[in-house]
Amino acid sequence: MTARPTRQSASAATERSEPSRRERPSPVTDDSEEARAFLQSRVALFWKVTFFIIFLSAGLGLVGVVVKPRIELAFTVASTANAGLFWMLARRGKRSIRSLRAMEAGGLLINTTIGAFLGRYLATGFATDHAVIGEASVMADGYVLMLQQGGTAMLVAIRAALIPSLPRRTAIVTTVIGIPVIVVPALVLPAAGGTLAWRASHSAALPWLPMTSAMMWTFAIIMCTVISWVIYGLRAEVREARQFGQYVLEEKLGEGGMGEVYRARHGMMRRPSAIKLLRADRAGEVNLRRFEREVQLTARLTHPNTITIFDYGRTADGVFYYAMELLNGATLDRIVAVDGAQPPGRVVRILSMVCGALTEAHGIGLIHRDIKPANIMLCKQGGEHDVVKVLDFGLVKELEVDRDAKVTAASSVVGTPQYMAPESIVNPDTVDARTDLYALGAVAYYLLAGVDVFSGGSVMEICSKHLLEQPRPLSERGVAIPAELEAVVLACLSKDPKDRPQTAAELRQRLEACDVQPWDAAAARAWWQQHPLDGEHAQITGQTITVAVAQLATEAVS
Repeated sequence: MTARPTRQSASAATERSEPSRRERPSPVTDDSEEARAFLQSRVALFWKVTFFIIFLSAGLGLVGVVVKPRIELAFTVASTANAGLFWMLARRGKRSIRSLRAMEAGGLLINTTIGAFLGRYLATGFATDHAVIGEASVMADGYVLMLQQGGTAMLVAIRAALIPSLPRRTAIVTTVIGIPVIVVPALVLPAAGGTLAWRASHSAALPWLPMTSAMMWTFAIIMCTVISWVIYGLRAEVREARQFGQYVLEEKLGEGGMGEVYRARHGMMRRPSAIKLLRADRAGEVNLRRFEREVQLTARLTHPNTITIFDYGRTADGVFYYAMELLNGATLDRIVAVDGAQPPGRVVRILSMVCGALTEAHGIGLIHRDIKPANIMLCKQGGEHDVVKVLDFGLVKELEVDRDAKVTAASSVVGTPQYMAPESIVNPDTVDARTDLYALGAVAYYLLAGVDVFSGGSVMEICSKHLLEQPRPLSERGVAIPAELEAVVLACLSKDPKDRPQTAAELRQRLEACDVQPWDAAAARAWWQQHPLDGEHAQITGQTITVAVAQLATEAVS
């Protein structure tokens, strides 16, 4: 069962948001898909940068190596190939967090080990080419080691800056990576003839060479840990700013005039959700209070064809949010856009489910006021196809001014002109359940014909047609549907509310009595296989227009 929010739950959600400001979240240990994808992109970026650094730096000395081929060439190629291999692996496919961590740390350990032996052979070549012997060879050995450590420290610093990691993990990884950088030069020394030999215990390089190397690498560990700590802290602050109650925002899905919609997940249950954010500086305090009341009312709806509201709350900085189920599917306008007019059987099935949702809403005195194709969604849910979800029961009304309409503060109604009943235009205070049925009739007309009942170049022209013109019969548009279905649709579009079906339940009975070819589960499944539109999260795309009703009605009638 889904717990429905109350005023107390909204307060609790707001209170829960306060501890989240004090308790820093853990963005790097998060196992969400967003965290995994982000980690993979950063690991790929790190190895891309590493590949080009090694490739370009190796190229500086490659000419000499090619002229006098030595074993250094093999180590150079191996180091470059190692970076390129891990870059390719991180770019392709979907890698788990564990495998990405192995690519990051393990790959870098392999590279530094190769680099440590490469440094030994470079020191050998340097000593051979310049006839360096005795104490001078020890100093040359230390010089080469410092250059090598400087390059390796740069790579681990880049890793700390690019790859999200806890500071503690960065310290451990950097320490492990430094082992071959310190141990190999301490145990292996350049020998005559361009070879390597074990360093004797009485070597003049001991113990100062490994001690100096360890001290230098300690600075590298501190530097990388600080970098990770700063980057981790910044990401944690961003994560904290994106947390609302128990919900963490993951991806922005859309934006409107007064707020945004995000994909989110519940912090504990990991339940995917959609979060709408309404900002007081955009919506105004009066609208925010109205939204809160409507959320409370809508949250009482339990019909399976109504979108579910999980929770709502208000943060200390004035952001009102509410969480609803995240739907995968497509709205009716999207479906008609890709497939045209729909079969009568499918239309009847869709309208019947919408009637079920409206029956419950009207029963508690809630009028949707903006029934339209963009607010009705077909989803794949629980293994079923074509599951209808009615969206946006007046929760958010975005102010969009048509360039041909002068919007006034008074006598205005929220709605979409193509689906507005005459009474909602002339006298918005008189709207009732039959107003929603008029809009549903306009939706039925759109689904069956593929075009709106009325169209025009301006809001005023469309509204005047709703007031004065009779809908063109579907049969005159060449739409082959049963006569009783056409009669039901035209009855919904009657100018006088008394001539329409009086309740959504009545409309559903009349629709289901129509003799149409049934739209069954097999037909729905075949349609979605042919039109893979699920995953679009289309509940965010609906647009609402506020029109100056008094002025438009006066001009239309005159």
